[in-house]
Amino acid sequence: MDQFSIYLQLGFEHISDFEGYDHMLFIVTLCAFYAWSDWKKILILVTAFTIGHSITLALSAFNVLSIPQQLVETAIPITIFLTAIHNVWSGQRGRDRAVDSNYFIALFFGFIHGMGFSNFFRALTGGKSIVLELFAFNVGLELGQLLIVVAFFAIYFVLDKLLKIEHRDWNLFISGAGAGLSLLMSLEAVFAS
Repeated sequence: MDQFSIYLQLGFEHISDFEGYDHMLFIVTLCAFYAWSDWKKILILVTAFTIGHSITLALSAFNVLSIPQQLVETAIPITIFLTAIHNVWSGQRGRDRAVDSNYFIALFFGFIHGMGFSNFFRALTGGKSIVLELFAFNVGLELGQLLIVVAFFAIYFVLDKLLKIEHRDWNLFISGAGAGLSLLMSLEAVFAS
């Protein structure tokens, strides 16, 4: 298997690994604000997250950025919690204004989530010239995220057709679950140190 394939698979597994469910939870919480028919906006949203994640990985791989892992492990659940709160608050204010801020949230919180993997990625590459590996990893990451988004919206679509779920209720339920789980993750990260 060539280097590109190895890093592509690594990126895909990074986002789709159930042991690292924090990234999945973030993506699902981020997408809860959208209806399944908003697929173009969702694609931009997921790509914004990947760009933020990629920038952090690149800065770390080239030894420009180094953040203590404990700080990052505490910050990641906070991003999920803030995203959930933003979903609920924005849902009450109106969708049009919130879409642009969601892109910024995805990009900025992508920086933080990228830090969660940056130390491992730097150790894996050994600080060599890794432009192709970084690109492959991020393509795998994007593919994994899109798979999660498709599964999430397939479930939403089926439930919407069967149960006629109001989007507001779906957003509140998913965002509430994301907020609750992120609070548990935050406590776990604080008491693990």
